[in-house]
Amino acid sequence: MLISASFSASAFQSDTSAYQTQRLRINALLAERSAKFGQYDESLNARTGIFGFQTKNDIRNSNEILRQIVLNDNNIFKELKTLMEYKDLEVTAIKTNADQTNSRIQNYMLAIKKLQDQNQELRAEAKALEKSKSFSNTVIILLILSITGLVWFFTKKIKGIFLTKADEKNIF
Repeated sequence: MLISASFSASAFQSDTSAYQTQRLRINALLAERSAKFGQYDESLNARTGIFGFQTKNDIRNSNEILRQIVLNDNNIFKELKTLMEYKDLEVTAIKTNADQTNSRIQNYMLAIKKLQDQNQELRAEAKALEKSKSFSNTVIILLILSITGLVWFFTKKIKGIFLTKADEKNIF
């Protein structure tokens, strides 16, 4: 059980590491987009033509930078999709771990309840055995006293019979 917990922890940590790596990629792409957008803004202000007008090359350069921004945005969306998939995997892993933990807790609680019930039954049995033992001891003591009393009674009776017979023989 400890081994499986360490495996799930290392898997979770690698997922978190992949998530962090993915975030760094997206941050790099966003920084690149900001830089390209700055270049685009500069290219819109660039006027290399006669009398300070924009030339076709200026417009093409601006359009190329804008195209690179759009391609970069597409890459950002792809990376964001991957990041969201990582996040979904992490949520699923956490939910699965929580469900397993709850299941183990429920099993432990059932085991504890079962052991408590067994303990109660055993205590009831022990109490019944103690009562039975106490009753048996009382019966044995009463039997011993009865037998002792009977032996004493019959011993006196037999002595009394022998004494009376001996007295009868002496009298005659």
